[in-house]
Amino acid sequence: MGSSNGESRRSSWWRMEKEMEKGKVVVEKVRGKSTVTRSFSKYPLKFIIPRKVGPSETDAVWIYSLTYGGGIVSGDSISVEFTIGDGCTAVLTTQASTKVYKSSGSKCSEQVLEARIGSGALFAVIPDPVTCFSTARYFQKQVFRVVSDSSLVIVDWFTSGRHESGEKWDFELYRSTNHIFSEGNQPVFLDTVLLEQSSPANIAERMHDYQVIAMVIIYGPKLKLVQDQVQENVKRMMSQQLHIPSTSLGHHAKTNSDNCLTRPAFIASCSVFGPKGIGVVVRIASTTTESVYRFLQHQLAGMQPLVGVPPYH
Repeated sequence: MGSSNGESRRSSWWRMEKEMEKGKVVVEKVRGKSTVTRSFSKYPLKFIIPRKVGPSETDAVWIYSLTYGGGIVSGDSISVEFTIGDGCTAVLTTQASTKVYKSSGSKCSEQVLEARIGSGALFAVIPDPVTCFSTARYFQKQVFRVVSDSSLVIVDWFTSGRHESGEKWDFELYRSTNHIFSEGNQPVFLDTVLLEQSSPANIAERMHDYQVIAMVIIYGPKLKLVQDQVQENVKRMMSQQLHIPSTSLGHHAKTNSDNCLTRPAFIASCSVFGPKGIGVVVRIASTTTESVYRFLQHQLAGMQPLVGVPPYH
């Protein structure tokens, strides 16, 4: 019996230690307001939770995630769980881009986020971009579990590195996975972006002149107006940008046919997903980080009544 009890205690301690390896944030209603009731993080992760962001009548809590030293390095493993309670609104953001530094050997830097979004709740994950430096290896996975009336915004984007100094798409591996599951563990959205150095063409050659790749997911009933506006805006932007007057086309055809094939500096596409088109995903490629910031600021401005201030303001 003693041995059995000892094994049980050791197993319990092991589970507790494994649990403590993860960061944890819980948002619940306290006196009618969305409030962080639990916050724990493990090095190199740190959370900053301002007392209030935006006007006092807005029920939203903002959570800033940052890493000590301004980045993550080879072998760093960050894991965090979020629970957004029924009727709550929470925003997870960063204070600057996440910098991923040199890897030694085959070690990967990794970040894993798991979130449960309750009934009538809204969770917005709107970080600055990930930037991988020379030889870095980076893995990111985000899993969101929603119910029928949850709402969710995810911005997932990364840049080419310090291309001014020649570090353009110079990392070894970048992998980002985003999954959304509804009740009963039903998949609603499954997506992975993978860039890995290989032959015959390396990452820089495959990316051409683009310096930024981004994805924006807007999901749920609270964001229907934002979804409609973003779809309309993207459709209008791209129809204007890709329209080439026939006279101009004829001129280029006579002088330099290659000019006709010049890639746009900013490309965006938009599509719906999920039951009854409950979600919208926008995919973006751009030659500058600034143009993506402007796009996000403009397109997500409709969230201001829900979160207090416009994202990327």
